[in-house]
Amino acid sequence: MSKGVLYGIAAYGLWGIFPIYWKALQSVRPEEILCHRTIWSLLFLVPLLVYRKRLRGLMSKLGLKIVLIFALTAGILFLNWYLFIWAVNGGHILDASLGYFINPLVSVLLGIGFLRERPRRWQWVAISLVGVAVVVLTVGYGVFPWIALVLAVSFGIYGYLRKIAVLSSLEGLSLEVALLFVPALVFLLYLERNGQAAFGHTNAFITALLVAAGVVTPLPLLLFASAARRITLTNLGFLQYISPTFQLILGVALYGEKLPQFRAIGFALVWASIAVYTIDVLVARRRVTVCEPAPA
Repeated sequence: MSKGVLYGIAAYGLWGIFPIYWKALQSVRPEEILCHRTIWSLLFLVPLLVYRKRLRGLMSKLGLKIVLIFALTAGILFLNWYLFIWAVNGGHILDASLGYFINPLVSVLLGIGFLRERPRRWQWVAISLVGVAVVVLTVGYGVFPWIALVLAVSFGIYGYLRKIAVLSSLEGLSLEVALLFVPALVFLLYLERNGQAAFGHTNAFITALLVAAGVVTPLPLLLFASAARRITLTNLGFLQYISPTFQLILGVALYGEKLPQFRAIGFALVWASIAVYTIDVLVARRRVTVCEPAPA
C-alpha cells in the first residue's frame, strides 16, 4: 500500500510540475513540441516493450477494432496534449488546472450517459456545483471557460475509452504514439525543409528538452499504472488532485497569473464540489464495508 501511494504521488506530482517543463520550451511552437513529444515517446517505449517482453503480445492483439479505438484515443490525446502545452505557454495555467479539477466530475457524467450508472443524490449536488462554477467563471470573464472544459472533457472521454479497451497502459500508449508517429514526422520534416524548425537550430538545451519529452511523457503514466495496481481507486482518486493543485500554485506563485475574485469564487465552488463528491464516495464505501459479512 505505501509503495502504491508513493507511485501515485510521484505520478501526479510530475504531471503537476509539467508547466515548468513546457515553459522552458516557450520559444518553440506548440505543434513542434507535440510532434517531438510523440516521436521520442515511441522511441523510448518500443525498447521498453521489448525489455518487458510485451511487443509480441501487443502485435498479436492488433485488429481493426483495436486500431480504430486507439486511433480515436490517439486523436483525443493529441488534442489534450496540444491544448495543455498551448495553455501553459500562453499564460493560461490556471485554466488548465481548473480543467483537471473538473475532470473527475466529467467522468461521473460519462458514467451516467454511457455506462448507465445511477449517481447518488450528493453526486448530483457535486455536479451542480461545477455547473454553477462554470456560470460564475463565464460571467466573470465574459468568455466561456473553454480551455478548462475542453481539457476536462477530452481527458474524461480518453479515460472512458481506455477503460473499455483491452490493452494495458504501456501497450495502449505505445500504440497511440505509433499511430501518430508518421503525421508527426511529416510535420517536422516540413518545418525543417522550410527553415522553421527549432530542433537542432537553437541552443543545445532546447534540443535536449525536446528529446527528453519522450521520457517525461510516459514516465508518470507508468508510475500511475503501478499505483493503480497497488492501491484502491478511492485512494487514487484522492491523489489525483495533487496535479491541478501544483499547477494552480505554479500559475499564481511562479508565473504571476492573476486570481481575481470571480475566478477565486469559481475555484471555491469546484473545490466544494470535490469535497462533496469525495465525502459521498467515502460514506458509500464505508456502508459497503460495514454491510459485508465477516469471513467464516
